[in-house]
Amino acid sequence: MDLRIFTEPQQGATYDDQLRVARAAEDCGYDAFFRSDHLLAIDGMPAGPDGLPGPTDAWTTLAGLARDTSRIRLGTLVSPVTFRPPGLLALQVAQVDQMSGGRVELGLGAGWYEQEHRALGLPFPSRRFGLFTEQLAIITGLWSTPVGERFSFDGEHYQLTEATGLPKPVQSPHPPIIVGGAGPRRTPALAAKYAAEFNLGFAPPEEMAPAYDRVRAACADQGRDPGTLRLSAALTVSCGRDDAEVARRAANIGQDPAALRERGLAGTPAEVADRIGAYAELGVSRFYLQLLELTDLDQVELIAEQVAPQLP
Repeated sequence: MDLRIFTEPQQGATYDDQLRVARAAEDCGYDAFFRSDHLLAIDGMPAGPDGLPGPTDAWTTLAGLARDTSRIRLGTLVSPVTFRPPGLLALQVAQVDQMSGGRVELGLGAGWYEQEHRALGLPFPSRRFGLFTEQLAIITGLWSTPVGERFSFDGEHYQLTEATGLPKPVQSPHPPIIVGGAGPRRTPALAAKYAAEFNLGFAPPEEMAPAYDRVRAACADQGRDPGTLRLSAALTVSCGRDDAEVARRAANIGQDPAALRERGLAGTPAEVADRIGAYAELGVSRFYLQLLELTDLDQVELIAEQVAPQLP
């Protein structure tokens, strides 16, 4: 069972803030440090006063963490296809993979937050799934092109001519790709074709179960062993030594403890471990613990010390 720390730095976090969390996660034995890829604070999430210090670019941050950490895996959940053209993103991820010694993973999605696009003058087409599909084909194609050969692509949205496919990532055949979402048909098919991991988030087990079943069926339809696709869940966490500490942590992130117990991971260490077990019964073997208060390193340590030992 993998436990990963997942953060939302667009709400107000410097590079050093993120580094402290990543190093704490590394020291505590977590599998990975992941961050969102947003360029504007999101309403409804806790944020710093006056929006300061402002957002940080995900892949610039991960490049720094690649050099400032030594073991922990690093990645995005998820990078929108609307931010970067696929050739540039393939280059960035490959370079950060080199800088980290092969510890990078790419979560990729169609994007959803229109306001951040308007704020920074980025196009936000109403139909983005075609972009998503072509980006997956291009990124994996560039990474898989043998050295000395060329990669070309002629799609509806992107055209590449005689690309070298360089630099190459360290990991072979390439860094793991994470695809997620509850779409009934196209998303499971893309995950089955391109992804090492399929992710869902912020819902109780009974709501996630049908989507996991659909992606398993998509794997079978494509002749892929469903057991080769890891299933993961992203869930907001509020873990405390007692109910009072759980309530305090939930209040600090503007959440109701009862709602978090229903749709996230809230409670004492024993309760959180039991809740993780309910998702594990669906086949989930990796959990992204959404830590919305980045200064709360005590919670990072508590989960590592008192929840992780209870898991298989």
